[in-house]
Amino acid sequence: MDKKQLAEKVVDAMYSNDYFSQWLGIERIKIEPGHCILKMKVRKDMLNGFGIAHGGITYSLADSALAFASNSHGRKAVSVETSISHTEQLHEGDIITVNAEETKLSKKIGIYHITVTNQKNEKVAFFKGTVYRTSAEWFPA
Repeated sequence: MDKKQLAEKVVDAMYSNDYFSQWLGIERIKIEPGHCILKMKVRKDMLNGFGIAHGGITYSLADSALAFASNSHGRKAVSVETSISHTEQLHEGDIITVNAEETKLSKKIGIYHITVTNQKNEKVAFFKGTVYRTSAEWFPA
C-alpha cells in the first residue's frame, strides 16, 4: 500500500466512527499524507442567535481536517493546541471548504495551518493546530 492509499484508509476508518463529522455533513474532497480538503454546507440548525453560523461550526470543520491530515501518515495523533480566527460571517446555505496543510512534522509533533473559504473563494477563517503524534499505528503490521 502506498502513502496516499494509507492516508485514505486511515481517514475512512476515522470517518466511519466520527458521528459528529457525519452530522456536519462533511464531504471529503482530497486526502493525502499531511493534507486534506473537506467541504460542507451551513444548515439552519447550525445558526446562532444572530442568524449566522455558530463559530463552533467552522471550528469543528477545521478540527476534523486537522484530525484527518495529522493521522494520515498512519500514526495516531491527538490535538494539543488549536486556535481559530473568524474573519467573515457565514449564513445558511453557504458552502465552506477547508484546506489543511502540514507545515511541520517531527517524530512527536505536527503543526497544521487550515484555511477556511466560502463558495466565493473568500477566506472566512484561519485555524492553526498542533498535534502530539503517539507511537500507536492505525494498522500495525
